[in-house]
Amino acid sequence: MSALSFWSPLVLLFSFVLLSLVVLIFRNRGEKRYKKGTAQTKIFLAGEEEPDPEKLHVKAHNMYWGFFEALKHYYGPTMKAHTGIINDYLLWFVSLIALTALIVFISG
Repeated sequence: MSALSFWSPLVLLFSFVLLSLVVLIFRNRGEKRYKKGTAQTKIFLAGEEEPDPEKLHVKAHNMYWGFFEALKHYYGPTMKAHTGIINDYLLWFVSLIALTALIVFISG
């Protein structure tokens, strides 16, 4: 194997340093007139005012509404089985492992 193989730490270190320099060169070519904390940092919403952060947050229930609505016949009974108690989850886990082992043992 040659000294400049792909996994050589020195080659990887040199590549990292070279890539870092390229990134810094591109970054330093950015707009110099940019100022934090001014109107430049506001989100452009076609002239509308930005709503409160609470209103911008999309709740998971709303985001997956169609998915849950389509599968509500499955999720209804399933959600009742989930109590949030770790002992119940471990009981389900051990039961499924035992059932799987029994099926594998019977089928040979």
